[in-house]
Amino acid sequence: MPVYRTELTPLSFLERSSIVYADKTAIVDGDRRITYREMARETTRMADALEKSGIGPGDRAAFLCSNTPEMLMAHFAAPLIGAVLVAVNTRLSPDEIRYILDHSGAKILIGEADLLAGLAGVIGELETVVETVSMDRGGGGAGYPATPYDRFLARGCGDPRPWAVDDEERIISINYTSGTTGRPKGVMYTHRGAYLNALGEVIHSRHTPRSVYLWTLPMFHCNGWCTTWGVTGIGGTHVCLPRVDPAEIWSLIDSEGVTHFNAAPTVLISLANAPQAHPFPHPVTVTTAGAPPSPTIIETMEGLGAQIVHMYGLTETYGPHTVCEPQAGMDEMSTEERARFLARQGAAFIIADPVRVVDEDMQDIPQDAAAMGEVVMRGNNVMKGYFDNPEATAEAFRGGFFHSGDIAVWHPDQYIDLRDRSKDIIISGGENISTIEVEKAIAGHPAVMECAVVAVPHEHWGERPKAFVVLKAGRTAQPREIIDHVKGRLAHFKAPDEVELVETLPKTSTGKIQKFVLRDAEWSGRERRIN
Repeated sequence: MPVYRTELTPLSFLERSSIVYADKTAIVDGDRRITYREMARETTRMADALEKSGIGPGDRAAFLCSNTPEMLMAHFAAPLIGAVLVAVNTRLSPDEIRYILDHSGAKILIGEADLLAGLAGVIGELETVVETVSMDRGGGGAGYPATPYDRFLARGCGDPRPWAVDDEERIISINYTSGTTGRPKGVMYTHRGAYLNALGEVIHSRHTPRSVYLWTLPMFHCNGWCTTWGVTGIGGTHVCLPRVDPAEIWSLIDSEGVTHFNAAPTVLISLANAPQAHPFPHPVTVTTAGAPPSPTIIETMEGLGAQIVHMYGLTETYGPHTVCEPQAGMDEMSTEERARFLARQGAAFIIADPVRVVDEDMQDIPQDAAAMGEVVMRGNNVMKGYFDNPEATAEAFRGGFFHSGDIAVWHPDQYIDLRDRSKDIIISGGENISTIEVEKAIAGHPAVMECAVVAVPHEHWGERPKAFVVLKAGRTAQPREIIDHVKGRLAHFKAPDEVELVETLPKTSTGKIQKFVLRDAEWSGRERRIN
């Protein structure tokens, strides 16, 4: 008797929801409401328009859009014809966007008019883009000749297509890393990996068909941590948010009945400190990842009524790869103890292989919450490799595991707890100092909104910690007060020698603090040796 096997693809998620939840609101975009039946029909029409524009299997289709219905539907439309989605970071410079378009070999670029306008100076230098399509959402023209989006869409008839793929290992998307240490690398996701990681997000972020998901996370970032596909699959409602605005977020939570959103710790900090902040009017699950959150912000958000889910991952792992699952006995913990526990990165997703923490010889370090090693991963939600970069792929997968570059301790319960990026660890007089540990201590000061700690040169110790601190509006604190605060919580040698009060911290387009910007300025003209 033959055994039939269906290739895994997140395309099947929209097919199912368009049947099971046909008349349910799939997307909210201001006053615009789109049902799942309409979403499927519009997606099929977009796919047909792409095909009529010369895009075929394996071709790359680039989208430069904020969190709009069209960007969401592109996650299904491009792969529906076997093409590869390249969701471009809208906050990059024109030169960075040009590099991504050229490196990916994108044949078409579809974007919002105001975003495309910024490319006017480089559009004539693109190597592979044959056509540019401009989506006018009130932002004016693209600044150069471009096909209007309605004319592009008119090419598609929207006839039904099979929501399937011939090979689940086919590339579904290429997501480019932030490129903070060189040119960005194109991370290849497969249909299988996207399908499974989307299910992991649904399970661990506790989504149900009643979920009302607010898009505070950019869809271009790891395909929205695969939530573009996951929330669609479970039949939840997507609430579009073009840009992060704390006041608008609080308003939508109230008016749309938002039940879930994902956000980096910096976004949570801005929400908690917004004038509009108030206790959540109903249960809201907040998934945080992107950088280690401090126990302080976790405690603050839980104090407002949020149910915090802490995850950890990288672009190379389809976004989140581990989750800090609550454990028995947490209800008996103090608020501070609970927040400290939830700040751990936890264990691998249900759909992934167990995570490891290893030494330089790829041997597991002791699970004693003290020894430090590098976090390595493998499994269904680890990238296929870097696009057109076999050398970087081989280096990343040395020893048969993906090397994260993140340093962690391993607890006896096998939960990992990040201590730093390998390049961020401070080695002072032979002692390792975790900048994350120091930052968590600083964040506990009531006047501190956010902070960053980096290594600075020291004549005797080699290097020492220095803190850059942003204070909350209307609060004051002297550098010595903050240093003493840290000394009251950590070994004195871990406390920063210097605290510089600043108005803002440099950040990536996805909200991560760029420590290298601060560190490089301190080491200008001197060589820092990292063991």
